[in-house]
Amino acid sequence: MNDELGLRERKKLRTRAAISAAAIELFLERGFDAVGVAEVARAAEVSKRTLFAYFPAKEDLVLHRFADHETDAADVVRGRRPDQGPLSALREAFVRGLAEHEPVTGLCDAPAVVAVFRLVTGTPALVARLAEFTGAGEAALAAALAEAGVPAPDAGLAAAQITAIRRTLAEANMAAVAAGVPARERLPEARATAERAFTMLSSGVGFA
Repeated sequence: MNDELGLRERKKLRTRAAISAAAIELFLERGFDAVGVAEVARAAEVSKRTLFAYFPAKEDLVLHRFADHETDAADVVRGRRPDQGPLSALREAFVRGLAEHEPVTGLCDAPAVVAVFRLVTGTPALVARLAEFTGAGEAALAAALAEAGVPAPDAGLAAAQITAIRRTLAEANMAAVAAGVPARERLPEARATAERAFTMLSSGVGFA
């Protein structure tokens, strides 16, 4: 039974990935607004009903990659070492992500990732939808900070600041990479800027 459930889950993941890949290929070729959901379904060889079962909104065909990281910051806070403060854990995780060129930090110059960066930043509907995911991630982080003992309303205020800093850092890296700066070349500046930003946060939010 477990093997059957595992096989079913893997099949769902493959279907989800295939639909998204077909959509992104079409969007990159002709533009997000010029491609309809029905066309994506045909390209992925699924019905529209199946497509919407995996992706409730057209924007999610692209942004599910970002949505999958929606609770990353909250997960870092909850998974930190016993002797480590929330902000210290977030700082460490972000800097490590830069070194590993994780797409969520904006410092990834893999051609496919850069193409998606450009697609997202150049499409108002995708920018608006991404803001929704960012807001949900901020709420999750606020909850994790509250669990860590940060009192209200400080948890919410701190989450807003941390989310804004992470977004600003990622967008700056994304812009540099999209302009043709190799990720490895950008890394020292990206790391120094991140360290400076988190130092400012530490002074402002009042906890380490």
